[in-house]
Amino acid sequence: MNQNSNELHVIFGTGPVGAAVMRALQRRGKRIRMISRGGAPSLATGPVQGVEFARADAYDASSAQVAVAGATHVYQCAQPEYHEWEAKFPPLQASILNAAAAVDAKLILMENLYMYGDVQGAPIVETMPYRPQTHKGKVRAQLAEAWQAAHAQGKVRAVSGRASDFYGPAYLIMGNQIFYPAIEGKRASAIGSLDQPHTFSYTEDVGEALAILGEHDSALGQAWHIPSPRPITQRELLTMVFEAAGQTPKLGAVSPLMMRLAGMFVPGAREMVEMMYEFTGPFTLDSRKFTAAFGMKATPYRDSVGQTVEWFRAHPKSAAQGRAA
Repeated sequence: MNQNSNELHVIFGTGPVGAAVMRALQRRGKRIRMISRGGAPSLATGPVQGVEFARADAYDASSAQVAVAGATHVYQCAQPEYHEWEAKFPPLQASILNAAAAVDAKLILMENLYMYGDVQGAPIVETMPYRPQTHKGKVRAQLAEAWQAAHAQGKVRAVSGRASDFYGPAYLIMGNQIFYPAIEGKRASAIGSLDQPHTFSYTEDVGEALAILGEHDSALGQAWHIPSPRPITQRELLTMVFEAAGQTPKLGAVSPLMMRLAGMFVPGAREMVEMMYEFTGPFTLDSRKFTAAFGMKATPYRDSVGQTVEWFRAHPKSAAQGRAA
C-alpha cells in the first residue's frame, strides 16, 4: 500500500479516460471516488473492487462540492455531449473547479488540442498561442484560460494534460469506426486522408500521465502534452488494427463532403465538420516536455493496438452498445 494511501482522489467522469486514471491510481494504492450521474460502474471501468462510485450532478455547485468532500486530488475527465459544448462545458468545468478550490484539492484537467487551432502542419508544442478558428476550439481556449487564471490568482492549484485523438479500451467512437469492423473482417473507415501523419493518444497512457501530473507540484500551473506514440498515418494504424485482429485490411475514408452530408442527420457528425482540418493535413503532437520532466514514454502502437483489439473482442458490439446507452 502506498504511504500516501490516505489521499482521496476524486474523478469526475467514468468514461475511458476517467477509467484509465482510476487504474493508474489503483496501481499506486490510492483511495478513489468515481463521480457520475448514475453513480455506478460503467462499461469503461468494469466491475472493480475497492473503488467508491458516487452519484452527483456536476453542473450543480452544491452537488459537486458534496462529491469532492475530503478530496486531496480532483480529476476533471467529464464533458457534455459534443454538440452541447458551447452551452454546457464552461459551467460544468467552473462547477468542478470551484468544488476543488473549496476543499483545497489539486485539480488535474483533461484537455485536447482544439485551442491551438489549425497550425498548418507544424508539430504542436505547449508554447504555441491559442488561435482557434472553430466553435469548439474557442470553447477549449476559454476553458484553458479560465483555469490558468484561477491558478495564477491562487484560487486553485491546477494543471492540465493535453492529448490528441484517442484510441483505447471502451472508446466506442474508434470502436465503432475501426475496431469492431476490423474484428468482424468488415471495412473500417478513417476520417479525411488515409496518408497524412497524425498523432493518436492511447487512453491508458493518458490515465497514467494524469496520475503523474497529480503527483508533482512542479507541474502545477502548466499545460503538458501527454506522451503519445510517433505520428502515424491512418492507413498504418488501421492496418495494424486489422493485423492484430487477424483479418485482411479493408480500408475506407470519410471525406469532408461525406461528413457534411452525415451531419444533416447525426449531431456528432455535424459537429465534426469544423474539425476536419485535423485529418486532411499533418496533425502531430510534441510531448518531449513531459518525457523530459517525468520520464514517461508512450506505449508502442503494437502493444496498445493489441490491447485495444482484445478489449473490443471481449466486449461484443451489441453488449457494449447496451451498456453505454
